[in-house]
Amino acid sequence: MSTCIIIGAGNFSEIEIPVGKDDYVIAADGGYQYCKRMQIVPDFVLGDMDSIAGEMRQEIDAFQAEHPDKVKILPCMKDDTDMMSAIRMGLSKGYKKFVLYGAMGGRLEHTIANIQCLIYLKNQGAHGCMIEKECTVMVVQNETIHFQKEKEGFFSMFALQQRAEGVTIRGMKYPLEDAVVTDDFPIGISNEFIGEASEITVKKGTLLLILSIK
Repeated sequence: MSTCIIIGAGNFSEIEIPVGKDDYVIAADGGYQYCKRMQIVPDFVLGDMDSIAGEMRQEIDAFQAEHPDKVKILPCMKDDTDMMSAIRMGLSKGYKKFVLYGAMGGRLEHTIANIQCLIYLKNQGAHGCMIEKECTVMVVQNETIHFQKEKEGFFSMFALQQRAEGVTIRGMKYPLEDAVVTDDFPIGISNEFIGEASEITVKKGTLLLILSIK
């Protein structure tokens, strides 16, 4: 399945970003400078450019002059964040799988906003995840997610609604069977992969999953 890759302006450890021939890369605002460092030519650049100045802004202006159909400067006063604008563009092009880089760190409110973007994708029938060097964040809604036995590290989950019902965890250090997880008690923190094929199910509700490397 082809992927819409969005590179944002948050903290980014410049891990390798695999880009397939049918993937679509969007640089959201300051994410353009990460693209430059990693020698990734984005298919589109958009944002209000509030996190870009000086020489990098000049480079974007030059890119826009050469590819006027691949750059969109957004107003600073708007409802959508730059990341949400990029997501809407990817959805309009028919993409159902999204990977977000540079979507965590920096200001906490930006990270929370990007988590909300993952929920938005799920509600649109799409799937997205946020990837950093030692962390992957995703949303699970009324479904089962499987992990291969080679997966390592910690696993934490949090209810994003008042209740998540029918929550089952199998193949991990701390199993759970048909439980109710609520948004006012962090029962799902710091589970662990143990070298077995594993899965998590939520029958009704929405969970935030955070996978962390040891």
